[in-house]
Amino acid sequence: MAKAVVLLSGGLDSTTTLAQAIDDGLEVFPISFRYGQRHDKELISAAEVCKYYGVKHTIIDIDLSSFRSALTNSEIDVPHDRAGKLDAEIPVTYVPARNIVFLSIAAGLCESVDADRIYIGANVIDYSGYPDCRPEFFESFENMLAKGTKAGVEGNPLKIVTPILNMSKAEIVKTAKKLKAPLHLTWSCYEGGEKACGKCDSCILRLRGFREAGYEDEIEYM
Repeated sequence: MAKAVVLLSGGLDSTTTLAQAIDDGLEVFPISFRYGQRHDKELISAAEVCKYYGVKHTIIDIDLSSFRSALTNSEIDVPHDRAGKLDAEIPVTYVPARNIVFLSIAAGLCESVDADRIYIGANVIDYSGYPDCRPEFFESFENMLAKGTKAGVEGNPLKIVTPILNMSKAEIVKTAKKLKAPLHLTWSCYEGGEKACGKCDSCILRLRGFREAGYEDEIEYM
């Protein structure tokens, strides 16, 4: 059975991506990162999702708290109510080089467990404007892996799989429902309250996706 490392944040997109990798018939190795983010709600959700699927969950500790981002620095406010500005600029919730770091570690794990691909739930349609969620980034990173890994120089380059890259949030929700992904266990909110805030970029996109897909979100909001 082919193997895949899956980046799992515990949110809608990454959980749908994990569900897709499992549906593709792969042996999956989900990994999450404790990187100095504002809260651990997403890590709790990721653990619950892995428990639901009965797969081992690996959490890797790295410290990006010195990086300038509202997700790693509590002194920077998470922006709210940006519904009409989501594509206008790169927001303060962007964590510099985060996907570069995560994908690099995932590539190392691939070579360690003999996996030949990395699944990542990046999306370029309904997203917050992050530069490391674009198709040209993943193409370039894949080319780099072909040159800089043992697998690559031996003729078995690692692949980066982005199954939801060109989907709208509504299409992602529909795909998750089709795959019977446990969306009730997921957490997308940038804030770490008892309930999702409903106002940050991630909540706005998620709620729009459920609404346009014709489903009611299964998590609670303030």
